[in-house]
This record gives sequence, structure tokens and C-alpha cells, in this order.
Amino acid sequence: MKIAIPKERRENEKRVAASPDTVKKFVGLGAEVVVETGAGTLSSFQDQDFVDAGASIAADEAAALKDADVVLKVQRPLTDAEGGPDELSLMKSGATLIAQLAPLQNKEQVAAYAAAGVNAVAMELVPRISRAQSMDVLSSQSNLAGYKAVLDAAAVYGKALPMMMTAAGTIAPAKAFIMGVGVAGLQAIATVRRLGAIVTATDVRAATKEQVESLGAKFVMVETDETGEDEGGYAKEMSDDYKKRQAELVAEHIKKQDIVITTALIPGREAPILVTDEMLASMKPGSVLVDLAVEMGGNVTQSKPGEIVTTDNGVHIVGHINVPSRLASDASALFAKNLLNFLTPMIDKETGSLAMNWEDEIIQGSALTKDGAVIHPLLTEGGN
Repeated sequence: MKIAIPKERRENEKRVAASPDTVKKFVGLGAEVVVETGAGTLSSFQDQDFVDAGASIAADEAAALKDADVVLKVQRPLTDAEGGPDELSLMKSGATLIAQLAPLQNKEQVAAYAAAGVNAVAMELVPRISRAQSMDVLSSQSNLAGYKAVLDAAAVYGKALPMMMTAAGTIAPAKAFIMGVGVAGLQAIATVRRLGAIVTATDVRAATKEQVESLGAKFVMVETDETGEDEGGYAKEMSDDYKKRQAELVAEHIKKQDIVITTALIPGREAPILVTDEMLASMKPGSVLVDLAVEMGGNVTQSKPGEIVTTDNGVHIVGHINVPSRLASDASALFAKNLLNFLTPMIDKETGSLAMNWEDEIIQGSALTKDGAVIHPLLTEGGN
């Protein structure tokens, strides 16, 4: 089995889908690994690191993908319509593509995978079950995003975060508010607490209250009978009544905050608005918001992808794109390990070839195409 690791070509992407460690393990399982030259450079992995791990280096993407049985990527392939190169055209019919493919936002591209005879697997759709935890790319990358969001906020915030008692006087601790307590939110709480801020957090899922308090933060939430959680453990959209009451609670709370980090996402949909123009207008000059959902429409009304915006009243809104990629080396290492854990059970120990079990619930939850057809229930006719 030939596994290909091409260089990522999308803007703001510094990660790579393999590390020297995972290459070594794939080779140990009997696979041939080909890495495009320079694929790991932005993640601090040099070609020689991959060679030392047992990979061969291809001069360009076409050479890397030629005859590859499995193609591992971080992001979906580029298309001609996006300025190319058309990466899908470089893959052979029958190849298996494994990456974050954003299929619900790019259904026409999923159809193109099927038309090209490529079996595509979307890692972000791997079901949240116990044996798939080590394959969860959303969690591994969100964890780093939550950490980096705090550092980005601290870099823009013009004051110290912890209480400091000095001969010249006492500096009061910063107040930080984390909106959305998934993996990113929990890591943000832990990180900003370590930096000495007073932390509060909110989430539509009441079950997160215990997690928030275990990290030393205070939970802020509207009392409700709604669960706020879907069957997969993700946050779901709430009723209009809940949204109104939550907005009122947040509006009062946010006035006093120095740092706000928003992390709320609803799978397959635009991010919900959590911070309105009115809330921004009520905040203190010099306060900072980091919108981790900016690429999905944003949780903050005035956030802009790839920009740091300053409002008329001096509030800074940070909208960095692809935050995990801002910690490219660690993000790549974790992403690569997720892919290794996903693929390893599917590699035949005798022959070293790919033996995908299409009946496995992990495959059924993440496979988009098979043998020229779109097969995922969210994408086939009648899917919802």
C-alpha cells in the first residue's frame, strides 16, 4: 500500500498530515510512504526527518499522488475553480482520500470525488464514541485553538492578567469570560486561569457546569429544561425564548469583562451570534474578544476573518483564521496521530494493504463516497 502525503496548498494552512513518528509507524505496518518535498517545512518537519523515518520524497505533488492507494491531507483538495491546482485530478480511481473535507459546505466537491472514483473519508464526521476518541481531529485541533486563543487575547490586551501586588500599587486581575465550553472552551478556561485571570464561562449544555467548576471557573447560565445537546454530544440550536433570556444575561455580564473568547459552533450550520453590537458598545475600552468561530460566520457581529478589528469604543475583536495552524508543529503531530489511529485497524497485518470494513460504525459515520457513489446519509437524497 502506498500512502501519499502532499503539501497543503490552501491559504493560511501550515500543517501537514503526517509526522516523522507516524511515517515510521506506517512503514512498520508494511506501507510505502511518499512525502512531497517541503510538505512539512512550515510545521518544522524537514524532508530529511521523513527520510530518516522511512519515507521517500517526491519532487512534486503529481509524483507524490501518482499510484497512491491512500492520500492523507489536512484540508480538502484544491479545485480549478479555486485557482488550482486541481488536486483531485492527480489521484487515481480507487484511491482513498482521508482529510477534513467540510462535506456539508462543499457537496459539489463530494460529488466530484465520487465521479473520480475516489473513496473519500471526512475525519470531522468520525462519530463521538469511546473507541474513536483517539481519532477525533476536532478535539485535538480545538484543544490547541483554545490555548492559542488565550495567548492571542493576552497579546492584544494592554494590561497584565494576574493580580500583582507591587510597591507602586496593586494591579487588579483581568476578568475573562469563555462562551462555549467544548474542548476549545475548556482549554481556554484552563489556560487563562493559569495566567491569573478571574474566569467565568457559559454554555447551552448544563452538563458542562461541573467541568467548568472543576477548572476553578464560575458557570453562568440561564435556568432551563432544554438540554442544549444533540445525540452526538455537540451543542444544538436553542429555542427563541432561551436565546432571548441568555442574551439578556450575557449582556449584563459582558459589560464587566476584559477578555471574552467565543467558541460556539453548530455542525453544518453558521455559527450562532453570541455578542451583538449592543453588547460590544457596552464593553470597556481596551477589552478584547477572540472569535474562534469567525470562519463559520462568527459569534461576534463585527468580527472579520483574518483581521483584528477595533470598534468605535475601543474594543478589540480578534478574528484569526485557522488558529490550530498557528501552532503548526504540535497541531500537525496530533492530527497525524489521529490519522494513524484511524488507519491502523484497517491495514491488513499480513499483506500491508488497506482492508476497510465498510460495516464499521466509524467508517459508516465518516465515509462520503464509495465505488463512484455518494454514500453518506447526510448527503444522499433524503438526508438531513
